[in-house]
Amino acid sequence: MGFEYLTNVPLEQARKDYVKLLESHGFAPKTEVIPVYEACGRVTARAVYAHICAPHYAASAMDGVAVNAKDTFGATETTPVTLQPGQYIVLDTGDPIPEDRDAVIMVEDLVKNEDGSITIHAAAAPWQHIRQIGEDVCAGEMILPGHMTVSPAAIGSMIAGGVLEIEVIRRPLVGIIPTGDEIIPPCTDPKPGDILEFNGSIFSAMVKGWGAEAVVYPIVPDKFEQIKDMVAKAASECDMVILNAGSSAGREDFSAKVIRELGEVLYHGIAMKPGKPAILGCQGAKPILGVPGYPVSGILVIEQLLKPLIDHWLQLPAAPAQYAGATLTRPVVSGLKYEEFVRVRMGCVGGRLMASPLSRGSGVVSSFMKADGILEVPQGLEGYEAGAEVSVRLLSPMEKLQNTLVVIGSHDPLLDELGDMLHLENPELYMSSSHVGSMGGIMAIRRGEAHAAGCHLLDTNDGTYNRSFMKKYFPKGDVKLVRCVGRQQGLMVAKGNPLNIRGFSDIAGENVRYVNRQKGSGTRILTDYLCKQEKLDASAIYGYDREELTHTSVAAQIVSGSADAGMGIYSAAKLYDLDFIPICIEEYDLIIPDHAWDTPMVQRLLATLKSDAFRDKILAMGGYTVECPGEVIPLD
Repeated sequence: MGFEYLTNVPLEQARKDYVKLLESHGFAPKTEVIPVYEACGRVTARAVYAHICAPHYAASAMDGVAVNAKDTFGATETTPVTLQPGQYIVLDTGDPIPEDRDAVIMVEDLVKNEDGSITIHAAAAPWQHIRQIGEDVCAGEMILPGHMTVSPAAIGSMIAGGVLEIEVIRRPLVGIIPTGDEIIPPCTDPKPGDILEFNGSIFSAMVKGWGAEAVVYPIVPDKFEQIKDMVAKAASECDMVILNAGSSAGREDFSAKVIRELGEVLYHGIAMKPGKPAILGCQGAKPILGVPGYPVSGILVIEQLLKPLIDHWLQLPAAPAQYAGATLTRPVVSGLKYEEFVRVRMGCVGGRLMASPLSRGSGVVSSFMKADGILEVPQGLEGYEAGAEVSVRLLSPMEKLQNTLVVIGSHDPLLDELGDMLHLENPELYMSSSHVGSMGGIMAIRRGEAHAAGCHLLDTNDGTYNRSFMKKYFPKGDVKLVRCVGRQQGLMVAKGNPLNIRGFSDIAGENVRYVNRQKGSGTRILTDYLCKQEKLDASAIYGYDREELTHTSVAAQIVSGSADAGMGIYSAAKLYDLDFIPICIEEYDLIIPDHAWDTPMVQRLLATLKSDAFRDKILAMGGYTVECPGEVIPLD
């Protein structure tokens, strides 16, 4: 019989054309639902949200006593306060806080008296040494975006958040078919002319290392019909097929003909050495890869041509371990006694690798899940100043960090949704979002530490948002203010509004426990402004100095019963089924520096902002108005 000449297609072109052909036939990942505790190393099919808060009860962070903070007011070194047994409750770390107590005093900070009373020399602040409900994860918050690898820490975060099952991308099953009359199963006494079949074991181990499953079929002799039957069987049972040996043009090399009869051959012959006789074929959406019999050739072929298909199916490559120099965006204070490992989120901004420290609480497991690297602080060093150049042990590959959009500034759940949309549209893009408040975002942009910053700063002189701050902090006009959303700010209160709170001034009521946002956040600036407008003494508002970093964490405190009211956005109140008292519609915009404007990541972000999918998602969340998002706002 005659033989066809082999093609000689460039490797890069072959890879692209192969994926394009398979996608045209419907090649795409399939999903399955599995228990969370079995999900390590798997890839999420879609975003995962917490069902409950973690912790789900207010817990003591120290060994000591639970007290009413009011009972301790006035205690100093010169005027100590004595508490009788009925005024305190002894607790260990992790114990629930009784409903009638709102502070914990460490055992080291009290003096036990013989009559059972205790003496303290410093007043307790409300909620000191108490792990708040939702400190780690708040119900409704996104724990993991779609198409992200599940880490051991992420399993802890999901279980802590009440997620017991998760939809993941199913591992593709790769069928490996060894062929050849001279090939025999592995043994210790082969005869002359016998060749031990070990390629199947090599290929199986390789594809498992890339996140796939493998099955090695029995050896098939060089008989066309038998090979054809086995390939048809494998294609019906597996997601991908490796047909080993028989890919050249010898008299018993049947692979190309078998594949062509069962489906189609894209290329027979790739411009690579070794591995030129490789066959790129398929049966519908099932790849069938003809691999040369020589082990080195076979290994190279499946590395270059099968691994990209597995990566395409699973979305994420494995992360190499390495160290890299980075700039700290915030100071890190460390004790002298220990070598400390600080989790950081990272991304490249303006050619510099930026490292933003995450929460260092020992109970906040989600910080490890979010970490891109570990900053190792040596023993005997007090820490690092903001802006310091440090060496970070990477947990994420450098490629990911270079494709990470760094957003630092005001918190809003829409940032999580934007990051999820960006990553689902392009698995190579990521978003790292740090919540430091609007003013913190402005400072990060000024220092060149971020690609974008969320901002909603109220000018108390004229009632406008953001524009005057842009002129003040960026007098050279080297940034752009990009329209994002309008959002409803108001008071979140318990369902049914049991305290009958009707307006902002009611937060100063005698029985109202308030929970605030952190200083520098736009919501805090608005709250401080409203206090002045209503002539309220902030120091007289119970809990006014109690600060949370996000709208959802404020809502979590109210729904748990540890607070009665807090300023926040409507979507957070809706998420927690709280009553909402509208105060105002504010502008939540993005600040983008000129040096980042033309980068592909920022342009992709702008395109997502302008998309119908973003509009639909935001409107469904409630409490937002959407008018021309992604457009530049004139500052004049």
